[in-house]
Formats: sequence, C-alpha cells, structure tokens
Amino acid sequence: MVIGKGEQMGLERPRARYRQVADDLREAIVRGDHGPGDALPSQPELARKYGLNQTSINRAIALLEAEGYVRTEHGRGSFVIETPTVKRVRRIPPQKGVENSSFAEEMHRAGLEPRTELVKVEVAAVPAGVAQRLGLQGGARVLVRRRHMFADERPVQLAVSYIPLDIAGGVEIATPDTGPTGMYRRLAERGHRVVRFAEEIEARRPLAEEQEFLHVGRGQYVMEVQRLAFDESGRALEMVTNVFPGQLWRLAYEWAAPDAF
Repeated sequence: MVIGKGEQMGLERPRARYRQVADDLREAIVRGDHGPGDALPSQPELARKYGLNQTSINRAIALLEAEGYVRTEHGRGSFVIETPTVKRVRRIPPQKGVENSSFAEEMHRAGLEPRTELVKVEVAAVPAGVAQRLGLQGGARVLVRRRHMFADERPVQLAVSYIPLDIAGGVEIATPDTGPTGMYRRLAERGHRVVRFAEEIEARRPLAEEQEFLHVGRGQYVMEVQRLAFDESGRALEMVTNVFPGQLWRLAYEWAAPDAF
C-alpha cells in the first residue's frame, strides 16, 4: 500500500490499532522495504502516518521488538535486526574422527567470516553459581576468559569460561587465544584430559551487557548454553557459558539410537 505525502494510513476496526501498525511494519520489513540495520521512521513520523498518538506507536514497536524484528536504542530509534542464521550442530556420541563443530566452522558453513576477540583474562573468585557447577568451595580461585565472537564483523556470541586455578595453573594457559579444542589440548598437556561434556540450554531475557553487545532489544530472547567439561574421574575441568541471540541460531543435536530399538 502506497501512502501519499500528507495522507494518513487507513486502519481497520475493531482490531487494536497498534497491532495493525505492527502488522504493516512487519510486512514492510519482510518485503525488504526496511533492510537489516535500517532505522524505522521515527515515532512522531509514524504517528502522523497512521493518525495515532505516540503511545500506540510505542506499543507497536514494542510488539515488533518482542517478536525479534527490531531493536530499540535509547535516543537513536528502532533498527531492523540483522539475522544471519547459523546452525550449531552437536553429535551424541561424536562420530569417530569427527569433532563437534567449532564456532569458526559454524560461521564458515553459514557463509560468514568469523572473528573472536579475547576481551579479558583474569584470576578471580568463583561466582556462587559457577562454584556449585564446578564442585568448588566459595571463594575458590578460577581462571576466567571472556570472549566476544563476530560474524562478518557483526556481534553474534558472548562466551565466558571458568577453569579451577589448580587445573589451569595460571593466566598463561589462555594466551595466545584459542578456541575450545586448543584449550582442551593445553589442559591435557597439564595432565587433565577432557573425556565427557554436558550442556544445558535456556532461553531468557538478555542482561544489559548482552543487549549492548549483541544489539538485541530488551523484549527479545537470548539462548544461554552452559557447557561442562569433565575428566575421567568425573571432575569438572571447565564451565563455559555461551550467550547468543535466539533468532540468529538453530540448534541441531544428533545421537545414536539404543540397541533395543
């Protein structure tokens, strides 16, 4: 539908008018009228276009934000979400001679160029929730690695790794930077070989830091994947928390059927 200058968009009744605005904007995004990263018209502009007050326009934008179509930056406006889809594959048990996908491999398969930035390495007191997962006492020291992941220079994932200090030995094990496979080789060289993994997945609202880095709105969801790496004795050697926008990723898990089938 083409709206001439000075004309107002005709809206149906009795459907809530803000929902009709959201429907119209959603269709425009899907058509490509507003491309990834583009700013939507300002709320005053949209209010004039649709003949509504800004409260109704704000509700329409909030609905699109909750659906994952736009993100809103205070003082700047609302922007169409960029949505490269990445498939995260896990095979259970792993195929012989084939490792589960690394971040770089997942990006390359999606036709994207990966980059990982090690933003912080430090020795710190273990957070309470992490201590429980790693089987540590409160106040125990851990090596913490914080990493930012990018695809075609767009932020797509946050990762935080915790390794008991007696396992890691010190911050030197974290440099030069390496992905999970390289880190596990370094741990094996110290006599701590990883033989088993466990993952837990949760969908939740993003924290402020995650909103800022991942460019997601407060109404959207992120996926949090917590991975534990264990040695032969069952001791947890590392806990990694990966956080990524829910709309950017698909999770795929494969496992062998039991012999009884």
